[in-house]
Amino acid sequence: MDGRVLQVNVSPGGVPKLPVDGPVAVGRLGLDGDAHSEPRVHGGPHRAVALFAIEAIRRVEAEGHPIFPGSCGENLTTEGIELATLPLGTRLAIGDDLMLEISAPDNPCSTLRGSFSDERFGRISILANPTDSRMYARVLVEGEVRAGDPIRVLAPAEDSRASELALLARIDAARRKYWVANWRAVEDAGIAIAIVDDGELAMVATPAYPGPPTNQALGLELLPNLLPDALAFFGAQGVDGWIQLEQDEVPDAVAEDERHPFEMYAIEPDRVLEADVEGLTIRQLEPHEGASAARLHLAADPDDGPTGRRLLAMGPHLLGTSAQAARRLYVAELGGRPVATASLYVHRKVGWMAAAAVVEAVRGRGIQRALIARRARDAAEAGCDLVALDAVADEPSARNALGVGFVALTTRVLLPAAALARG
Repeated sequence: MDGRVLQVNVSPGGVPKLPVDGPVAVGRLGLDGDAHSEPRVHGGPHRAVALFAIEAIRRVEAEGHPIFPGSCGENLTTEGIELATLPLGTRLAIGDDLMLEISAPDNPCSTLRGSFSDERFGRISILANPTDSRMYARVLVEGEVRAGDPIRVLAPAEDSRASELALLARIDAARRKYWVANWRAVEDAGIAIAIVDDGELAMVATPAYPGPPTNQALGLELLPNLLPDALAFFGAQGVDGWIQLEQDEVPDAVAEDERHPFEMYAIEPDRVLEADVEGLTIRQLEPHEGASAARLHLAADPDDGPTGRRLLAMGPHLLGTSAQAARRLYVAELGGRPVATASLYVHRKVGWMAAAAVVEAVRGRGIQRALIARRARDAAEAGCDLVALDAVADEPSARNALGVGFVALTTRVLLPAAALARG
């Protein structure tokens, strides 16, 4: 399916993107002279270049829609290649030097409604019409592109992370939703808190409760180009914020003692190994029992500082509202005595596991593994095809995850915003 570049399109933001004649330089973050009206939804190193096949455009046009090359915001309109049918990780060698890697479908949004006679932009969603989606690409080798350049389709490289990064994008979305729900519980408790949940960047600042849980930015893991937005947010709020990045995105200037690495783990829920503990019962809490889960968590992991006060304040608001509808809380009981708690948050077929804590007197008996197994079963029943969690490597939570079958996907690093500002 080798083809060619039919048209190169750029704009200062918005659609349509308009054709340009001469060679255009393509760097890590995309084409020179191109920008996005919504940089928190588009762009970044993993969505640097948008591509759309003229074959798909013509199929849509034949239905009577006023679509044309560039009207849907693609940077490269291609000919001769059914882009949406290519596996993630497929490489596109363009012209003399440029090498792209197909990274993800480019999901349509309302900005594109003018290209459709009925304004139903979902016509080019890969879920609705698998052959007619736009596609995003990473830049593996920088170079130039011009109309007429040949395109050679190459198999994914052996070390391609495309599929892994696609999984991480799904997991990160569920993880962000979980944390935003936590922040809303703090807000419902009447505590002064600033929350930004815009596109794929979520940020929070809570002067009353210092520390990462309620002073952090999520979304920069796959969109590190938005780091200035996060630094500006924490500066405006006057808090010491925390930021999570992929390990290879951390600037060299950040000192080792300022880096706090952890791993992301995932598995299909039906592959999680069963883990029974004699005499242990696990039940899902009722909406009015959020406060008891918070108290149990503190009994298992005592904290009489800001974290403890925050947990006690938000506890009554963790369940029972529309903002918390996707959350499930669990308590494990041994001999009728509560000994552990955990959480499951379901979002778009991903079950995010968090907030597990076991009282010290009964640790080492497999209780945390039993809680993982129970949550995996419930996630499968809820329609999830993936469950995930994060943990520090070689610590008990990580060993328990690996012990029931989870696979480590990537290393992330938690960093103080001040260190990144210096770096």
